[in-house]
Amino acid sequence: MKGVIERYNKQREEQHQLMNPASEVKFWQTEAAGLRQQLQYLQESHRQLMGEGLSGLGIKELQNLENQLEISLKGVRMKKDHILTNEIKELHQKGTLVHQENVELHKKMDFIQKENAELQKKVYEARSRNEENVASNLSCTIRNGYDLHAPISLQLSQPQPQYSEPATKAMKLGQRYTQIFGLDHNDTFLPIVKMASDRLLLAIAAI
Repeated sequence: MKGVIERYNKQREEQHQLMNPASEVKFWQTEAAGLRQQLQYLQESHRQLMGEGLSGLGIKELQNLENQLEISLKGVRMKKDHILTNEIKELHQKGTLVHQENVELHKKMDFIQKENAELQKKVYEARSRNEENVASNLSCTIRNGYDLHAPISLQLSQPQPQYSEPATKAMKLGQRYTQIFGLDHNDTFLPIVKMASDRLLLAIAAI
């Protein structure tokens, strides 16, 4: 169709200067009739390619039509295969990128898991050291004989008299001697009684 239009334009330019008006009208009528025939042929071929109007065709014409369809189908398949190939390549590229991202994510997850394990290990070690220190301090406290956590109780007591049992006995014996001999504390015989009491006190202390 494009070639017909180009040829038409070329002939128009060549014959425009040589023809008179009557000849030019006849020329254009001939060109229009030819274009109508070509258009009719193209429309009929299109219908035949679509599978319409095949009743008047012979074997040769049907074979030619089949060849045209095979050529057209081959071109369509080639174009389809080209598009599918490009799409498959693009999908492979996307799949490779997704795989790389998954690998990076797995590496990050492994790194985070290792960090968590190290932190848990440090916490466990610190807790164990703390428990050991507490146990050591508790054992030291028990060995020292007191408990830091035991309550402290303070209690006041009455003062106890400071005297010994021998001195008390001596005083009682001295009083008895004075009662036996009928002596008074101011009597001249009191020194003798005191001396006897002192000797008795020494004897009791020796026992």
